[in-house]
Amino acid sequence: MLTEAQRDKLSPDEIIALMKEGNERFRKGDRLTRNYIADRDASTKGQYPAAIILSCIDSRAPAEVIMDLGIGEVFNARVAGNVSTSDILGSMEFACKVAGAKVILVMGHTSCGAVKGAIDEAKLDNLTGLLEKIRPAVEATAFQGERSSKNAAFVDAVALKNVELTVNAIREKSAVLRDLESTKTIKIAGSLYHLETATVEFFAFA
Repeated sequence: MLTEAQRDKLSPDEIIALMKEGNERFRKGDRLTRNYIADRDASTKGQYPAAIILSCIDSRAPAEVIMDLGIGEVFNARVAGNVSTSDILGSMEFACKVAGAKVILVMGHTSCGAVKGAIDEAKLDNLTGLLEKIRPAVEATAFQGERSSKNAAFVDAVALKNVELTVNAIREKSAVLRDLESTKTIKIAGSLYHLETATVEFFAFA
């Protein structure tokens, strides 16, 4: 876990670099050995996470595991399709403005079921409204080929566009986070986790 001093010394770019290094360890099966009991006990005195990650609920894509992160190192917000809502934005504002996190990372993933549902315009009670938040990404995705949930390449293209639109929405809908980014206090970035290769690909959406 991170101490306050360790977190405060890191720049947003250095934090992203640490995430990349952690993912490389995970990909190679060389994760750090951690003392979770010691970290659990130490974290009772306070928390100093370096980032907040907005990721999908998919059970195959747990952000802290695939980037080899420990207890107390990041906030993790999860919702199907990694879309932003007012509650998610409020959580991000707390994480960055109040708790001192320096990176917001939106992480989508390949073969995303929520994206497939949005492509198919699936309807199911409360899920309907959630999938409608992904529909703009379906419409905005430029793609040559079959625009179908059965086409893995199209699904993944929509997933990446959805990450981009979510990053844009965070900036547009939160003056707090927009101002923090404009002063370079934080960095807002996107990423896509590739299930087949275990690689997290990072993107800077200006």
